[in-house]
Amino acid sequence: MTAALALLLALFQPPAPGTYELPAVGQVQERSLFDPGGARVPFPGLAPGQVAVVALVYGSCHDAGGCPASLALLRELDRRLAKDPVRAARVRLDCVSFDPERDTPEQLAHLRELMAPQSDWRFLTPARAELAPLLKDFGQDVVTFADGAKRHVAKVYLLDSQRRVRNVYAPGTFDADLVLADVDTLGAGRK
Repeated sequence: MTAALALLLALFQPPAPGTYELPAVGQVQERSLFDPGGARVPFPGLAPGQVAVVALVYGSCHDAGGCPASLALLRELDRRLAKDPVRAARVRLDCVSFDPERDTPEQLAHLRELMAPQSDWRFLTPARAELAPLLKDFGQDVVTFADGAKRHVAKVYLLDSQRRVRNVYAPGTFDADLVLADVDTLGAGRK
């Protein structure tokens, strides 16, 4: 990151919550994914009024601006939600792997342990046959090479309780203040 870009990001202030709209840009289907214990759980499985911040990641990603940056954003959100019980009650964080062959429930249990969640933060993986429809729902392109290596544009998604995608964040917008302003704009935080 250049010094100029770092300065611009440091100066960025998201708009005040509720002063803008977040139209739906997509829709995802209700699915059943595996949690770290190997049990099937509903995804996104949101209650009325609840929102989810979803990061699609894979454990063997070596691009610091990719999956590690997505996880860092969720970790920052997790810590901030833990300090705000009203908002935390309405926000779920979901880390969903798109490498079910390598990111087994056991691997995700290890990741969960490393991240040490303090709020409602789930670590999930689909069955191999369920991966393509899940990625299609989110519009997440992934290229898999012969050696199993993957390439993708890191994205984090904001879903409302009707499973509508209300925002898509890329590494340049991985900003906890922006995500929380969007959460509040959707009415999922304090008014």
